[in-house]
Amino acid sequence: MKKQFNRMRQLANQTVGRAEKTEVLGEDLLQVEKRLELVKQVSHSTHKKLTACLQGQQGVDVEKKSKKLPLTTLAQCMVEGAAVLGDESLLGKMLKLCGETQERLAQELVLFELTIERDVVDPLCELAEVEIPNIQKQRKHLAKLVLDMDSARTRYYQSTKSSGVSTNLQPTGAKADHLREEMEEAANRMEICRDQLSADMYGFVAKEIDYASYFQTLIEVQAEYHRKSLELLQSVLPQIKAHQETWVEKPCYGKPLEEHLVLSGRDIAFPIEACVTMLLECGMEEEGLFRIAPSASKLKKLKASLDCGVLDVQEYSADPHAIAGALKSYLRELPEPLMTFQLYSDWIQASNIQDQERRLQALYAACEKLPPANNNNFKYLIKFLSKLTEYQDLNKMTPGNIAIVLGPNLLWTHNDGNITEMMTTVSLQIVGIIEPIIQHADWFFPGEIEFNVTGNYGSPVHTNHNANYSSMPSPDMDQTERRQNDQSRRPLSVATDNMMLEFYKKDGFLRHAVISDNPHIGHYPLHLYIVDYFV
Repeated sequence: MKKQFNRMRQLANQTVGRAEKTEVLGEDLLQVEKRLELVKQVSHSTHKKLTACLQGQQGVDVEKKSKKLPLTTLAQCMVEGAAVLGDESLLGKMLKLCGETQERLAQELVLFELTIERDVVDPLCELAEVEIPNIQKQRKHLAKLVLDMDSARTRYYQSTKSSGVSTNLQPTGAKADHLREEMEEAANRMEICRDQLSADMYGFVAKEIDYASYFQTLIEVQAEYHRKSLELLQSVLPQIKAHQETWVEKPCYGKPLEEHLVLSGRDIAFPIEACVTMLLECGMEEEGLFRIAPSASKLKKLKASLDCGVLDVQEYSADPHAIAGALKSYLRELPEPLMTFQLYSDWIQASNIQDQERRLQALYAACEKLPPANNNNFKYLIKFLSKLTEYQDLNKMTPGNIAIVLGPNLLWTHNDGNITEMMTTVSLQIVGIIEPIIQHADWFFPGEIEFNVTGNYGSPVHTNHNANYSSMPSPDMDQTERRQNDQSRRPLSVATDNMMLEFYKKDGFLRHAVISDNPHIGHYPLHLYIVDYFV
């Protein structure tokens, strides 16, 4: 109690300046003392945040840690889901494979976290909670010993003054001897503590490279964990892709043509072949085919059936308009038109040529530039449309009418421009492209074609019965024959002679009304054809 009182009195005197304070540490150790507190704060904060990043419970064995991991729970859920769906479904196969993968990833994560705990988290905790606090505790103890030494020295000097002995002489007597011994003992204890503290502080500075290695270890362990995880995932990806590639049911609407053909192993897109072969059986004589809109619910159902590769031919045989609508939707929903963005300017330039022979040659050159997949499907479709015109007396779908309703689904511009200008281009130029190609289909694409490519549908082989083909001007025809042919040939485009264009917007659609006095468009009342474009 007396020692504590002496410390308090000495501290008070030093605070008010009545006694000097002895500084026993050098400037370098004082800087180390400041750094100790900073390192402690950083280590404690890093330890806390790093611990929060660990998903498993700390301080438990591998099995318990694994059970608590979210990845383990996810893996178990996937495996159970796979068992419910079965291996017959693609989802079941994927869930089983992914569940097993997640389980292996969870095992890697457990090993990773155990290593992090042992080599990084625990050493950081030791540094922040044990090593530095011990040095700081020793520093506080040294401060007390310094106060004891200063207090003993002060009392010794005061005793000297009160005895009247010169300061150059040693005081005598039992009390003086006791005070001197107390002062010397306090100084000795202080020196021992100071030396120990100095050694610990210098040791801390020397071991900073060891402390820094904790973070190097963290990065190395993370790198190893991610490397193993990546190897595991890369080994599984080929199996996942193999399951997808071998799966028969692949969506086709809205997918690039080339991608659909590669995935399905086909030459002709499934919706195109399915719709064409069904229309050949039940829709060739249907009036207004491709013009009359089908039931929205029926169209949606048919598109969904085509998308998953399950199609009941008998169900839709009584509704050819739904089949035609599904075909138009497929062409319209392609990310790139069947006649391609790249060749858009070639098609438009060809349509602007006034001389018919040169126009046909330019259109033929553009056809030749189509990529193989696009060329095959375009040829297939044009051959079908040409065959459809053989029944135009019944279905009222002449080459011009077909070009009006189907042309915008085969070719459109990649750039967003003025809507009126775009609609004019659609009505005049694209119709002028599609109509002659349909009229002269067997010149553009010679030979017969088997529509039932996969053999899943019964459909006839295409032969040319197009009356216009006999009057078609061949590029090899001489001038005399061409003049005779021109006299008997009807106008090239039934949609461009004496035409008035009107645009109006209604119910979210831009409607393009084509009203013509041309006698070749006399199949419908008022010769009115409506083409809808969603705005």
